[in-house]
Amino acid sequence: MKSDILTSENQRYTTVAISLHWLIALLIFAGWGLGFYMSDLPLSPAKLRYFSWHKWMGVTVFLLAILRVGWLATHAVPRLPLNLPAWQAQAARLTHVALYICMFIVPLSGWLMSSAKGVPTVYFGVLPIPDLIAKDKELGKVLENVHQWLAFGLAALVALHIAAAVKHHFVDHDGVLGRMLPFLAPRSHS
Repeated sequence: MKSDILTSENQRYTTVAISLHWLIALLIFAGWGLGFYMSDLPLSPAKLRYFSWHKWMGVTVFLLAILRVGWLATHAVPRLPLNLPAWQAQAARLTHVALYICMFIVPLSGWLMSSAKGVPTVYFGVLPIPDLIAKDKELGKVLENVHQWLAFGLAALVALHIAAAVKHHFVDHDGVLGRMLPFLAPRSHS
């Protein structure tokens, strides 16, 4: 009899997908924390350095998200447990789509904001990234609010994603978290 618990090797994400997931997650947490911290600091060399780091994290998330989507397009994604209610499966799909959209539009909104404010982005202090729009201080203020609200939306989605993963592990005991944390995956008895 086949169990609804995910136990086979093909029910885990690839090492590349897992690595990209956790690297992007780390950068999102760091970028969000740094953005929150630096936003109310007085103008100083330290604040400007933090802004540069924040931008570098955003550009890196954007680039890694492109790689992640490309990887997912060419590699199978583990199936969800067979006994998962349809509404939960649909919620998982929608949340993942929303997370990916945010991994693109949050950095993009920051890039637009920097362009409108006339503050260039130089990736890792070496590679100048072209402005997307002309300098417009009023638009820059609007885009700053848009960027902040999108970042809060991303934080809410991440919190929902984490809550669902914790529920799957501690309540459902269905192995879903083990797909992204292989040390939690049940060992095969073959």
